[in-house]
Amino acid sequence: MSRTSSGGFQTSDGTLYVSKPFKSKSSKKLRAVITFAPRQSTFDINNESSGANEFRGFFTLFWISIFIFTVRTYVRSIETNGHALNLVFATMFSKDAITLALSDAVLVGSTSVCVLFAKAISNRWIRYHWTGLVIQHIFQTSVLIVAVGWTFNRDWPWVQSGFFTLHTLVMIMKMHSYMTVNGYLQSVSEQSQAILKQLRAATETEGGWDHAISVASQHRVELDGAGSNESSFTTESSPARTPGGSSPIGTYTPPIIDGAQTSYVDPETAKALRKRLASMSNTETKSTVQVLDDAAAGTGIDAVAVAGAGADKKTDESMPSVTTPHPLVDHPSETISNLAKEYTEIQSELVSTGPIYITWPNNITFSNFALYMLIPTLVYDLEYPRTNRIRPLYVFEKTVATFGTFALLYTVTESFILPLTPTYDQSFFRSLLDLALPFMIAYLLLFYIIFECICNAFAELSCFADRQFYEDWWNSTSQAEFSRKWNKPVHSFLLRHVYASTMTSYKLSKQSAMFVTFLLSACVHELVMVIVTRKFRFYLFALQLIQIPLIALNSVPFIKKNKLLGNLMFWVGLYAGFPLLCVAYVAY
Repeated sequence: MSRTSSGGFQTSDGTLYVSKPFKSKSSKKLRAVITFAPRQSTFDINNESSGANEFRGFFTLFWISIFIFTVRTYVRSIETNGHALNLVFATMFSKDAITLALSDAVLVGSTSVCVLFAKAISNRWIRYHWTGLVIQHIFQTSVLIVAVGWTFNRDWPWVQSGFFTLHTLVMIMKMHSYMTVNGYLQSVSEQSQAILKQLRAATETEGGWDHAISVASQHRVELDGAGSNESSFTTESSPARTPGGSSPIGTYTPPIIDGAQTSYVDPETAKALRKRLASMSNTETKSTVQVLDDAAAGTGIDAVAVAGAGADKKTDESMPSVTTPHPLVDHPSETISNLAKEYTEIQSELVSTGPIYITWPNNITFSNFALYMLIPTLVYDLEYPRTNRIRPLYVFEKTVATFGTFALLYTVTESFILPLTPTYDQSFFRSLLDLALPFMIAYLLLFYIIFECICNAFAELSCFADRQFYEDWWNSTSQAEFSRKWNKPVHSFLLRHVYASTMTSYKLSKQSAMFVTFLLSACVHELVMVIVTRKFRFYLFALQLIQIPLIALNSVPFIKKNKLLGNLMFWVGLYAGFPLLCVAYVAY
């Protein structure tokens, strides 16, 4: 976490501003305002930072070039064949479309079982460790087996098979995160109750609970009185600043950043939040997320990064939550004070980051789960950063962009990939040369459809504020960096629920946890290829595991320091990878 020039705190979800306490003109009650400015995706036309980038013209150039290329393809096809496009491919991927749609609806509907599971956990009907954990994995495995079996039963072409398999994997990841997080919060709740029991027992030696509360309140008053001369919150006449500023109390209404969301809190909560944010931004050690990203990297279902150490629980990747401290933290007894502080910290994990501040298990409802399924994320949290409204024009823009880009993708696939489908008797290197550019264009268009159009459209419909579904992967200097940047949703899932989980649950070392993550990733990748091609070849499986020594090679000082060479090697590898896999699986 870092400070911005405007005085805010840069979190992984966006920029957070915490104002000093103030009194508005309409109310004399002292309060502070928390303002959250969410992140936007790089290619979003509403992103001011991207609009000011000196290379923004190349984005326009790319789309103009693709448009001219497509028109030229249509004209040549009309001159040669008498029609702009051959619709054989369209006929193939529309096969059994109604059955596919119904199957997908049943798949999505089956995920609602997770709510019943979470309710059973929260009501203590079953314990998550280990009964719930076993039930969870049996259910997830059953969903995968049924989906794969149904795909083979229907004998769908590769498009339908690939879509249904990938969507099944996405649903399984969502379900896994939902059940795991709620199971973890059950243990947190039990731990907090145990601490509270100890706290009550400790107050018995101090005259009882009510007396201890009274003593703590009096001690707080004494501490506030001793520090009143140094307080920065006592100057009523001082001028006020923006939510990110640091001036004393004034009578004003803080300006609201355009597109941001705000909530009002009491001065003590604001002070605690500012203190925590400042300590996180000024710490000499790396944040949890940075440590995770530096330790190791790998690929997941869509070439996703996994790195570092952590726990299968809520981390500091999002805005810090601040729970009102328990009154007994101010008790003069060190034992009681420490227990109250520990209780407050544990309770903070059971409360969302705001602005609604949902408390577990109040989150376990079908409406909350339905919203989670709509939000384009694979990691479950009690609450997400939200926008204030849905912009119909924005949804329309992304919808038009989705269908328009898909038309371009269809043209490239129909005209330049399918006619050049390799066969065993063709030259291997000629096939690579013919398919390299069409596959790269298809990849870029597919990336844009999924991460810029579809993810942003669903984010807008669900009022999900964090739109950073990818980073500047095109500047990557290694495969590991690309894996961390190009698919943030899956990266976040693997980071929390695979890499960190194996380290904390099974006490694996960093290297062992990295290998396990690569192995799981390679198996899932190969599963998709087996279902799509109906072949057991393990080419992609091998390429996934080969990345482990490549990561070590990229750490060589000469390669690591030469960013131009690293970026060149990355693009050459990406260019060669797609046609290589196509030739290997189709022709061999």
